[in-house]
Amino acid sequence: MNYQSCSANAPGKIILFGEHAAVYGRPAIAIPVTQVKAIAEISPSFGNEIRILAPDIHIDSTLHELPANHPLAALLNLIQNTYKINDFEAFTIRVHSTIPVAAGLGSSAAVSVAITRAISQFFGLALDNPQISNLVYEIEKIQHGSPSGIDNSVITYQQPILFQRDLPILPINLTQPFTFLVGDTGIPSKTSASVGKVRKAREMELDRYNQYFDEIAAITVKAKNILEGSGTITQLGELLNQNHGILQKIGVSCHALDTLVTTAIDSGAYGAKLCGGGDGGNMIALVSEKTIEKVRAALIVAGAVRVITTNIEPTGQAHG
Repeated sequence: MNYQSCSANAPGKIILFGEHAAVYGRPAIAIPVTQVKAIAEISPSFGNEIRILAPDIHIDSTLHELPANHPLAALLNLIQNTYKINDFEAFTIRVHSTIPVAAGLGSSAAVSVAITRAISQFFGLALDNPQISNLVYEIEKIQHGSPSGIDNSVITYQQPILFQRDLPILPINLTQPFTFLVGDTGIPSKTSASVGKVRKAREMELDRYNQYFDEIAAITVKAKNILEGSGTITQLGELLNQNHGILQKIGVSCHALDTLVTTAIDSGAYGAKLCGGGDGGNMIALVSEKTIEKVRAALIVAGAVRVITTNIEPTGQAHG
């Protein structure tokens, strides 16, 4: 078979509502961030080696040289074993990403989705979204311990979704556009560490933490209704503030995140909260056309190392 070079990409993501609670079966809302993306390019090569080039993480290696539990090796081996590709002929895969690492934007899941889509094209597997998402979830478990599954889902489907573990993915039908600023603290945030910290705290105070997660779930359901037309943008902003307050109680915020959240609100944002695992990483602020530049400038002055704009449209498609 003559294999042809091909490429695929996948966006980043942000969680609007429900992080941490989603790990324990509560709903969460996430949207793709298309201004940043991971790109995987595959081309045939001579010999019988599979070479992986990922300059962003300083990898130039053959598949066999990588440890079996390395996420890139694990993904390629999982695809090969799952779909019985006995003739995994020589190819070179190049991976590049503009998604900040350890920042709550889904970098690892985006890389895995891009690679899986590219391999699907290269070998003619015609994998659909559920198949891709399930494969990537297995790799997310290697990287993050006990992930909720929301990253692989929203990045694979590339549209705003309501996610709840063990339930079908529900697309969110937006009735108006929304604009968010994503402010990066510049502090690396490892999801597995924050999830593990919350798990230990929950084991010590089960009722208290389950109450927090139930409160977040109620906020998330209200937010979905507003996004679909039953409420105002001002109400949505207040829900962001409430969600952040509970995440502070859970213990996953930090001074840098709180500073950016407060700065955004004081500068005119409708609301703001941390997004992702917390303990660093990113926060999000809901803004209008009138306030966006003022809030962006204030976030930079307050210490954000970068600020990304993402718009979600009534069609359900996100645009950077």
